[in-house]
Amino acid sequence: MQQRFDDIPETALEWHRAGKGAALATVVETWGSAPRRVGSQLAISGAGEIEGSVSGGCVEGAVVAEAIDAIEDGIPVMLEYGVSDGDAFAVGLACGGTIRVLVEPVGSVMPVEILEDLVLARESRIPVAYVTGMKAERALVKEGYVERFRMDRSGFEEDGETFVAIHNPPLRMIIVGAVHIAQALVPMARIAGYDPLLIDPRESFASEERFPGETILHEWPDEGVQAFGLDQRTALVLLTHDPKLDDPALEQAMASDVFYIGALGSTRTHAKRVARLEEKGFPPDQIGRIHGPVGLDIGAAGPSEIAVSILAEATQVLRTGA
Repeated sequence: MQQRFDDIPETALEWHRAGKGAALATVVETWGSAPRRVGSQLAISGAGEIEGSVSGGCVEGAVVAEAIDAIEDGIPVMLEYGVSDGDAFAVGLACGGTIRVLVEPVGSVMPVEILEDLVLARESRIPVAYVTGMKAERALVKEGYVERFRMDRSGFEEDGETFVAIHNPPLRMIIVGAVHIAQALVPMARIAGYDPLLIDPRESFASEERFPGETILHEWPDEGVQAFGLDQRTALVLLTHDPKLDDPALEQAMASDVFYIGALGSTRTHAKRVARLEEKGFPPDQIGRIHGPVGLDIGAAGPSEIAVSILAEATQVLRTGA
């Protein structure tokens, strides 16, 4: 089964429609070694069912109890837990961290129409921001917040009251070339939260036996990436060493919004690649988007370590823009 992005808003909407009552609890601020990042969510039903996490298990029990009361009362609640709070020790948050959690009952606080639109945007791979807070007017926004979307970073605005929850589409990694490195990279990418796609017209390489249960396209790479789509939540990794396979996909990617392009090959191989693209008229800023040789320079030896270096470099670009 392929790993997909979390379905916490979808679950909350399902519980609300079933008449159980529902609330969304969102981590809005952290200090110290809090176990979950800002924007992490927990869905709670009026019957005490849960989906997701706001602390990795430390404070979920306390949040659920508060959320059930909030559903009954129809009000938002801001919760804070930390090592200086005696209640936090009782629920196990003794790791030196502090978190604030905003609890919003669906319907009475978070409008159902907004939750429905959020779920639809997620299904359609449309990045959206949910603007909320204890006093803020709640809204779903598709424009603005460029840096927040790029960094996948939810957080408070400068006023300290308005919280922006970023809902980006799930990460995808398109891998061109069903070689040994791909056999290591595909499962690693899935563990890291990517939805991988393997493209290789050579069926003997891209076989079910070598990549059991994976999504494989036996098409020319340029046709494959067009069919799958290239957007700002997609990484493209080229592993064939063959210009007639790699270059057409590269040309598609350079004109797209993909956040990472990596191409296997030595420094000499990459120099030849750059020369070919320059001869075709591609400008330096587009060619400069290609990471070649692919991966961070960690002295990798063997397919698995090269796969680690590729995943590390894609993560670095995603999170820092470097």
